[in-house]
Amino acid sequence: MDIQTFLESCIGQWFSQRSSYQFDTEKAESHKSELTVEWLNTDHSLLVSLCQEHRIDPNQAIGGQQVSWNSSVDYGQKKQTGSATMIIIPDSNTPKIGKIIQSFKSNPSSQGKYSLGEDEALNLTLEVGDFLMEERIWFASPNLRLRTSLMKGENGYSRTAFYSEIRRLPPQEVA
Repeated sequence: MDIQTFLESCIGQWFSQRSSYQFDTEKAESHKSELTVEWLNTDHSLLVSLCQEHRIDPNQAIGGQQVSWNSSVDYGQKKQTGSATMIIIPDSNTPKIGKIIQSFKSNPSSQGKYSLGEDEALNLTLEVGDFLMEERIWFASPNLRLRTSLMKGENGYSRTAFYSEIRRLPPQEVA
């Protein structure tokens, strides 16, 4: 599988469940979300502006993803909505590795790295301010996606999470 095929496999509507643990406060949480993953072509204005912001020629990108979420969290917690954009810029000699640009709606964009392993898992590494984020994404089947993430801060903050995501398929028409 190449990076383009992997990213196209992520497009769609997903039901996501996340279990997370924050080490410094010993706090565990669970979340449920509705995710929408859309493809951004190389001429999309958001892709072009993010590449230009990072002084990267937009023609080097293969495209990107716009991810929107609508979360319900543990009882009594506030509902969360948001979006993020990820742009993929493959290495010209080895397209299974390359750069990413990631932008969260409320934060400045950041640059990081990706690698697509022989096991067809996508590994992302991104520095956002004082935090290092590492994420691993893979498919157990075409409609079941799994993710792990680890976030570390310079101040000792550390959080880990596991996600299971099921693609929402359109209802089958009865003949």
